[in-house]
Amino acid sequence: MKASYRWLLDLVPGLDLDPQALADHLALRGAPVEELLSPGALLGHIVVGRVLEAAPHPNADRLSLCKVEGGDGPVQVVCGAPNVRDGSWYPFAPVGSVLPGDFKIKKAKIRGEVSQGMLCSAKELGLGTDHAGIMELHGDFQAGESFVRALGLDDVTLDVEVTANRGDLLSHVGLARELASAGDGRVALEPLPGVSDQALESVKDEPAVVAGPVSVEVQAPELCPRYLGAVIRGVSVGPSPEWLQRRLRGAGARPINNVVDATNYVMLELGQPLHAFDLAKLSGSAIVVRTATPDEDRFITLDEEERTITSDMLMICDAERPVAIAGVMGGLDSEVDDRTRDVLLECAWFDPKSIRATRRALVMSTDASYRFERGIDPEAMDEALKRCARLIATIAGGTVEEPVLDCASAQHEAAVVSVRLSRVEHLLGLPFSAARVKELLEPLGFRVEEDGEEGVLHFRIPGFRALDVTREVDLIEEIARTHGYDAFPSDLGPYRPNTVPDHPLFALEERLRGALVARGLLETQTPAFVPAGEGNVEVANPLATTEPFIRKSLLPSLLRRVAYNLARGNRDVRLFELGTSFRRAGAGEAPIEKPHLALVATGRRRPVHWSYAEEPLDVWDLKGLVQEVARTAWGDAVAIRVAHDGDSHFDRGSVLQVADAQGSVIGRGGRIRDDQVDVPAWAGDIWGFEIELPQEPQSPEARIFQALPQFPAVERDLAFLVPDEVPAGNLLERINEAGGPQLEHASVFDLYQGQGIPDGARSVAYRLRFRDPGRTLTDAQVDRAVDAVRTALEEEFGVQFRA
Repeated sequence: MKASYRWLLDLVPGLDLDPQALADHLALRGAPVEELLSPGALLGHIVVGRVLEAAPHPNADRLSLCKVEGGDGPVQVVCGAPNVRDGSWYPFAPVGSVLPGDFKIKKAKIRGEVSQGMLCSAKELGLGTDHAGIMELHGDFQAGESFVRALGLDDVTLDVEVTANRGDLLSHVGLARELASAGDGRVALEPLPGVSDQALESVKDEPAVVAGPVSVEVQAPELCPRYLGAVIRGVSVGPSPEWLQRRLRGAGARPINNVVDATNYVMLELGQPLHAFDLAKLSGSAIVVRTATPDEDRFITLDEEERTITSDMLMICDAERPVAIAGVMGGLDSEVDDRTRDVLLECAWFDPKSIRATRRALVMSTDASYRFERGIDPEAMDEALKRCARLIATIAGGTVEEPVLDCASAQHEAAVVSVRLSRVEHLLGLPFSAARVKELLEPLGFRVEEDGEEGVLHFRIPGFRALDVTREVDLIEEIARTHGYDAFPSDLGPYRPNTVPDHPLFALEERLRGALVARGLLETQTPAFVPAGEGNVEVANPLATTEPFIRKSLLPSLLRRVAYNLARGNRDVRLFELGTSFRRAGAGEAPIEKPHLALVATGRRRPVHWSYAEEPLDVWDLKGLVQEVARTAWGDAVAIRVAHDGDSHFDRGSVLQVADAQGSVIGRGGRIRDDQVDVPAWAGDIWGFEIELPQEPQSPEARIFQALPQFPAVERDLAFLVPDEVPAGNLLERINEAGGPQLEHASVFDLYQGQGIPDGARSVAYRLRFRDPGRTLTDAQVDRAVDAVRTALEEEFGVQFRA
């Protein structure tokens, strides 16, 4: 939204902020200003010049030879415009000045005559679209004075960033409400020069309303709840007065003609888009609001582009054909031009979803559609239409024909939202009195309906915030925003931590993230929308025609990320994703959604280093990842087995399957088939895996912490000759049983076969660690425990003690 600094000052009495301070104030209210621009910034060299004499060029029929006074004495200027006249004022670019577009004015000889400067058109100055003639200035000027100051172009344009939910800020009045607290708390709509405030009568009916020869009918009331039309007769289309052009330029808009400029002025002022039709071009002097018929598939808009329209698009039609795409752009055949004498002014309330869908389908965006799809103020329609109609009648010389036509199938009913002062304090951490809440909210347009019970205020929601403020918390947000986020104390107050535990699935996902990141994998997030063949749930309104389904597997999206990285020379890729898979259910049922985890890895096992040879990732690396993920997600009951059948992703003979306790396959992994990824010749094998996660995973056992030991441990190493048929693990189990309560830990630390060891046996060495939590152990105590271990192993397993 581009806004005029001077316009905002005029709307807020008592506002005394420079442009930067004003921008800072808006930013604190949630509407940051991206840029401050000046419409006259590139016109500093331009002055006001007076044509003293204008005579035909002696060597050219279409050129004039002018004597121009630009403040430094009369100079000769060759001009090609047909409207140059003696004694008139024009913008003059002397030799050495630079026009927009980096066009430098030089002394030149044109058809044998010297030209020392240039008389400029509005288009050449970047101030309009008229290039046919030079820009004539009306008023009292002084030759040589600054053109920027003379025309009030020393305004500043604010480029305000507006979020999608704040359509009310797409107007100067809307921005003025945010600034009212910096003035005297009011927003005062400024009177228009020469425009009367006479009341205009209306005739209201539905679904059609008639006034004289003009009629309005709404055949699609669900898409257009209200349509207003006003007829202005006897207009003379031409340039707008200078004050109006100055306002538009300050707001970053270009003047076109007095009728169109009036509609743009009111739109920028109040946020209500309006459109002017040439009444003579409307068949039957009728307006019919309906959707397009099947044979109305082509329409030429004001920009002279042919648009393809469909039967679900709302159109503004006359008695025979469409004349505008509702809420988006008017048609070329009904536009206002120099021959227009009677105007039908439109002011409508369109369904935002319908306008958004039409605009997206046509791949076009206009100032009108931008506002309609965010919601306009249904309570300001009468004021906007009548203000614009009176303005057109004043500056274009016409007369507003009464009554105004009002075709309304629905009237806006303002909502009332209650806000509890106790809730305000609970959410914001500060107490706010009822008087303070009113002081903060009333300048924004919220009005107290009734005080109600003690500590509760009931606010009427204005039409311009009807789509945005619907709940108590929305009003509390407005209180915080208006109070100022910077005004809240920075110290942390007392609070009670949340005692509600995370959902077990979220906790599981966090454990999986930690485990995979520790293994060197990076988490990625890919879109759920996929091409045909990768899903069987079709999207009703896809973001792209190439991706009309939602995925049933995460792996294909990850493989595309691998291909993307390999194409850019990154050969070591390790990615994983936690996401949702979708599968079609029965007719009329919602799709089945299940949480999944997928991972892919390719390249080297370890980073490159001179101290060891490079080793590629292999199936054993994949198996380690599969085991860790499967057991973390499903516990020790899962079974991991090798399947010799391939599938759409994995090579035959290298597929690892994960089965749950019931034997159902819940995960598959293996080497990715070569035809699944477009990879360069130097790339290594790509390994992938995908597993379904439990919807309600078991929470892990609570960790039990114990104090660090205060007394030292005693370690003893024992080596035994063990027959080959006796598992070393069996001995370890027996050691733990026979070692007594002081045996803290036992483990294998050496295995030896070779010289000195008889055939059919091996030497296995165990390290035993003893500790008593309440005292220091003596050698005698440890010796007795070691002897018990030796005796148990020798008697039960037939082993021989070596050392």
